[in-house]
Amino acid sequence: MKILLATDDSEFSGAAAKSLAGQFRPQDTEVRVLHVVEPIAISSPPQMSRGYYPELEDQLPQAHEIVDRAAKTLSSAGFRVTTSVATGDARSVILDAAAEWHADMIVLGSHGRKGLGRFLLGSVSEAVARHARCSVQITRIPS
Repeated sequence: MKILLATDDSEFSGAAAKSLAGQFRPQDTEVRVLHVVEPIAISSPPQMSRGYYPELEDQLPQAHEIVDRAAKTLSSAGFRVTTSVATGDARSVILDAAAEWHADMIVLGSHGRKGLGRFLLGSVSEAVARHARCSVQITRIPS
């Protein structure tokens, strides 16, 4: 089985990694840990080419630390693990990465936003669940 674990270094993502490790047999499972660095700017000046976001350069070392930390945890549990860091809209990048890699499942944490925050910020987990071509597991933290 191929599982894409989308992580953002939140406690919700940590719960998703623990859930994955507890539910699946390591010898039958390959995991790709993905972290998406999203541009801060909503729009850019016309002279800037698509994908040019110098502020992202500062975030990349931390992004690699995030996926490496999750990968070490899963590797020590016996899973075959690869890592990936990408830039762009998290919803689109996760869905595209899962499709390109032919993932059987996407596992990610829920941020649990409600009301206006959910409306304004959107929900990555909700968008992934609605549009993925494979199964999706959204992990919540027990209250």
